[in-house]
Amino acid sequence: MSSTIVVPESVRAAFTGDLLHPADAGYQAARRVHNGLIDKRPALIARCRTVPDVVDAVELGRTQASETSIRGGGHNVAGSAVTDGGLMIDLALMRGIRVDPAARTLWAQAGVTWKEFNRAAAVYGLATTGGNVSSTGIAGLTLGGGEGWLMGKLGLTIDNLLSAEVVTAAGEIVTASATENPDLFWALRGGGGNFGVVTSFEYQLHPIPEVDFGMVAHPVERVRDALAFYREYTASAPDDVTAGFTLAASPDNPSDKLVILVACHCGHDRDAAARDLEPLRRFGPPIVDLIETMPYSAAISGSDAGYPRGAFNYWKSAFLSELTDAVAEVLAEAIKRCPSPMSGLALVPYLGAVTRVPPDATAFAHRSPGYSLLIVSQWLDPAETEANISWAKETFELCTPYLADRRYVNNLPADDGPTPHDIWGGNYKRLTDIKRRYDPGNMFHLNHNIPVH
Repeated sequence: MSSTIVVPESVRAAFTGDLLHPADAGYQAARRVHNGLIDKRPALIARCRTVPDVVDAVELGRTQASETSIRGGGHNVAGSAVTDGGLMIDLALMRGIRVDPAARTLWAQAGVTWKEFNRAAAVYGLATTGGNVSSTGIAGLTLGGGEGWLMGKLGLTIDNLLSAEVVTAAGEIVTASATENPDLFWALRGGGGNFGVVTSFEYQLHPIPEVDFGMVAHPVERVRDALAFYREYTASAPDDVTAGFTLAASPDNPSDKLVILVACHCGHDRDAAARDLEPLRRFGPPIVDLIETMPYSAAISGSDAGYPRGAFNYWKSAFLSELTDAVAEVLAEAIKRCPSPMSGLALVPYLGAVTRVPPDATAFAHRSPGYSLLIVSQWLDPAETEANISWAKETFELCTPYLADRRYVNNLPADDGPTPHDIWGGNYKRLTDIKRRYDPGNMFHLNHNIPVH
């Protein structure tokens, strides 16, 4: 197909959003996504405001575009939200939110960010598992599974998803839920953007007005003891606690490298929270203790400054099979030789409620207890790109002997090609059948793709 997309006058007259060609005002800003490493130029950007806009955009993509991408929040590190020479369906203008406090549900359109979601829910003292960076869009994070600080208690974001509205490759508007198109609903919960354009989501909320949240820090020289403590602490902690393990440069002196334990306690009893977090705060003892009681929405915004829009990002990710002394040494040496003070290594625990969902209950298959490793390489100077990407790749290679055959799809870069088994496990065959039904031409392939042939 040609890289030129001609918009029929009937579509242009009815379209309520913006149809942007490269020469149009607003095009340059609209094509940019969060990751500054991504520099693609669509032939047309369809900035949709309504579901009929999305239907028209899908028709344009199906009949004219060389390829079609879908942008929600634009945070995906792989840059799959934007295409070179094709059609970008941009949902960023679709920002409607509606909360039903009696039913404890929240309906949101696909352009909503977690900051907007959390603020709307917090008015009623409610929340659900969402992203650890509040500028992230709800759409991509949800469709990939959805890690977050409430996952020990509430499971992943997809475990709190009640329904979704989808525009299929054929331009049909369908609802996916436990009772309507349940096969599609199953696939959306972990299968990514392979099945259509999701225009809105409905979530279950939970009473969580406050959390005890923050970090304790230790010198990197304590990494062995700290990782051993972390392993034992997280294995025995109650579901109310989700605790991460991070190695990063000190914000006060980047030459100093730190082991940082970040914890979120979402239980309602603050005295119980103090008791549950006391071992974490006593171990070491830490050189810094910044854990305090705060609104959940404030906790989720705490990391935003560390992920500025436009910074260059290259990530690697997998699951660790064990948290051993050898792993601790590999991670410590990696952070010591890291070329950028903005980079780091993090562990996310898959424990508690996440593991009590059967692996075939949703498309997301990674339900065994364990720890997801994320290598974040982030920098600002384009001249430092090669060194920072090399650091991430070399660190991943050094970690390879300790990795399990599992990968969290939301954290994978564009040039990472894990096997379908690594991402979807035994669910892959069923996903291919559903993909063939809803997108037989593989129109929606700008993702970690489920091919139909």
